[in-house]
Amino acid sequence: MSAQFGPAGNAENFPYKSSADAPKWLEEIGLDCYEYQCGKGVHVGEDTARKVGRSAADHRITLSLHAPYFINLANPDPEALQKTTGYITGACLVADWMGARRVVIHSGALMKRTRREALDTALYSLRQVIKACDDAGFGHIALCPETMGKINQLGDLDEVLELCGLDERLIPCVDFGHLYARSLGADDGAEAMERMLSRMEEALGAERAFRFHSHFSHIEFTPNGGEKCHRTFGDDGGYGPDWAPLAEAVARRGWNPTFICESAGTQAEDALEMKRIYQSFERE
Repeated sequence: MSAQFGPAGNAENFPYKSSADAPKWLEEIGLDCYEYQCGKGVHVGEDTARKVGRSAADHRITLSLHAPYFINLANPDPEALQKTTGYITGACLVADWMGARRVVIHSGALMKRTRREALDTALYSLRQVIKACDDAGFGHIALCPETMGKINQLGDLDEVLELCGLDERLIPCVDFGHLYARSLGADDGAEAMERMLSRMEEALGAERAFRFHSHFSHIEFTPNGGEKCHRTFGDDGGYGPDWAPLAEAVARRGWNPTFICESAGTQAEDALEMKRIYQSFERE
């Protein structure tokens, strides 16, 4: 087995009009997976979702789905939790139509509380969400809490790993660009990558760490807030993190994660570059 690579949504050079054609194109150019984007809301009909799923099956593309960006597990308002639960179960319904087995969810914001208070709220909320997903028949879909890029957001690596400790079906979505941004560039290079991968294995066990979900892109950050915007591999300006140390560490460990590239417009092109660099280490 080997790591998989693909884009978040459709890149600027996507040659078709319908996302149902994305799996065919991705197979043609040599990629392995595709993350369908519902960041602005779940507005996908069953017919479209099933077309995407059939195309993915035909072209051997593994699917995941990104739930709405405005999900906030750390909001203590019961009405907000009800809405969050609806957003996530709605995303799982579409994922199920597609045959996607992973749904990425945002962890939330601190909302002027301590990190511990926000995390405790998120743990409670996620328990309710898991129960609702199970009750709706979506227990086979893995929820993937994501590490976040802004300092005032919940979702550093340890917080996401603690969320994933609630249930063995939870798989972390480790966004290395986000971690680089919220650490103001500190989480970069071989030593940092080894430290983060080892921390994941320690918290999750070898089997879950082996198949973690991931987002990767170069990120521009500000010294006060963290993440500012996503960049591309071709951007000048020295944006990080560096992909090669992470690729080398994963290849050496023999892990099988899913890497979704979130570059701004060149996500398919950059995913191919990620795969090329990773395979160069795999052959060593």
